[in-house]
Amino acid sequence: MKNNKFIFDVDGTLTPSRRTIDADFAVFFTDFCANNDVYLVTGSDREKTLEQLGDEICSLVKRLYNCSGCDVWEGETNVRRSDWKLNPKTRSWLELRLKESKFPLRTGNHIEERTGMINFSIVGRNATLGERQLYVKHDQLYEERDKIAFDFNETFSKLEARPGGDTGIDIAPKGSDKSQILKDFSKDDFLYFFGDRMDIGGNDEPLARAIKRGYTFQVTDWKDTYNKLKNLNKEKSA
Repeated sequence: MKNNKFIFDVDGTLTPSRRTIDADFAVFFTDFCANNDVYLVTGSDREKTLEQLGDEICSLVKRLYNCSGCDVWEGETNVRRSDWKLNPKTRSWLELRLKESKFPLRTGNHIEERTGMINFSIVGRNATLGERQLYVKHDQLYEERDKIAFDFNETFSKLEARPGGDTGIDIAPKGSDKSQILKDFSKDDFLYFFGDRMDIGGNDEPLARAIKRGYTFQVTDWKDTYNKLKNLNKEKSA
């Protein structure tokens, strides 16, 4: 049992996308982190993760892999970080796709540069919850993010784009996806990975596919994660 490691995505897995963790779930998950080896891997930066989950949970996890593992933290210590930056040619390509999109609303902060990666969003990172939901409906109808990611990957062979969360597309050099965190784990570790985007092209897929010893759980939302963890606890105590 000592080699059991639990890895969690954040947006859509532990919290509603871009929002804070449910209060009741936070109590349960805090206790879970105190009694298990827990790791978080998210496309968001550390500041946003602290805002979503709170200081206590983030201090209890063994490691916090921000920016899909490009910015790694143990408590207050920054273990390592990538120095990759977006080049002008790639930025221009994204700005053109932003201009061409049929979605009418723009809220600003469409190309958010993070450590070792960027997040591209047609509606913009400044969108309110209601504005984000409008884009989600648009994207479900037209599959815009999937199409942009596909075209991007055809154009830039050394980079990779994957839809993440509800409204964004995570872009980073190939090999800088969430699967890169596995270099920190032993071949003897038994991994349990929970994520909401393990579908083909989703930003949890590379890590789910790379795990050879363990279980992967594709969840629909944080409530699904909560239920699955409660069931695991029951199995452990049975």
